[in-house]
Amino acid sequence: MSEPEKKSPPPPASEQPRELRSGCLTAVLFVVGVILLLPGACAVVFGYLGLQEKNWPAELTAWVVAGLAVGAGGILLIITAWRR
Repeated sequence: MSEPEKKSPPPPASEQPRELRSGCLTAVLFVVGVILLLPGACAVVFGYLGLQEKNWPAELTAWVVAGLAVGAGGILLIITAWRR
């Protein structure tokens, strides 16, 4: 009788071929990420100016934080597009 063939374990995740994303989707992610950086840049400018003012309206603080959050999302999209 012949011995059954031994199955080799699957290769580790680092050796498996990565699924390639289309170049168009990568470009769209990158462009959207750059567009989302604009509100973040404005929030940084307004936040800097607000720190220098004595009479900073509290209502604008939420807008600055929201702009920073949108900018952070843009950075994440750019990183995601760059890694693929």
